[in-house]
Amino acid sequence: MKQSHQTVLITGGSSGIGLSLAKKFMEHHNTVIITGRNLAKLEKVKAQYPKIHIYQSDVTKDTDVQLLANNIIQDFKGLDVLINNAGIMNLVDAGNETNDLQKQFNEIEINYNSPIRMLHYFLPMLKKSKNAVLINVSSGLAYVTFSQAPVYSGTKSALHFWTQAIRPQLKQHNIKVVELLPPVVDTKLAEDADLKDDNLKPMPPEKLADIFWKEYGRGKEEITPGISNILRIMSRLAPGFIFKQLNRQPIPTNRS
Repeated sequence: MKQSHQTVLITGGSSGIGLSLAKKFMEHHNTVIITGRNLAKLEKVKAQYPKIHIYQSDVTKDTDVQLLANNIIQDFKGLDVLINNAGIMNLVDAGNETNDLQKQFNEIEINYNSPIRMLHYFLPMLKKSKNAVLINVSSGLAYVTFSQAPVYSGTKSALHFWTQAIRPQLKQHNIKVVELLPPVVDTKLAEDADLKDDNLKPMPPEKLADIFWKEYGRGKEEITPGISNILRIMSRLAPGFIFKQLNRQPIPTNRS
């Protein structure tokens, strides 16, 4: 897998996993572009890393993604690596009829619909690249669902199977498809979902990026750092056991 002198676009790149991946690609002489909805956060990253390129863009909006694609063509003449990283997690008790329905639909929109949208509008650019790669960031929870976050688990499982399904299709166009399935990572997403108090030992995002980079360089298509690899194995060998272990407390105390 080519790891340098590529043009790389990362959604949700202003913090957490996205920013750690951005720094890793920049360390290896790639042109890195990050997007996000919060312009202030993007500008803060730009001030700290002047070589990074920023665009304010909302992955849930067709008009934003179309404009982003036009800007990438105009400013960089194309794209080699698209990383679908933007995502959110909400803790939801499905047995509570007062849940915010739109909030759940928004989670689906960001986590699942948006990677499909991004690929749709950036596919022509990827087809023209000699070393095109699509990287989808899903989750170890694609293997074993986490009941406290049912919508998140569902979207990551859907993203996992979509990624597997399109891999042989995009191979026909010389586009490699890679999936990164992180464990719980020490990010704002984990903090907001109160996962850092569940004794899950969140992985530092820098360590995740290091593992990703090593496996990515080897050409691995499905990268499962830390406990994600255990979830992958146990979901096949003892699915009932690992489900019970992960879901001892199915109802979230900090509800969405």
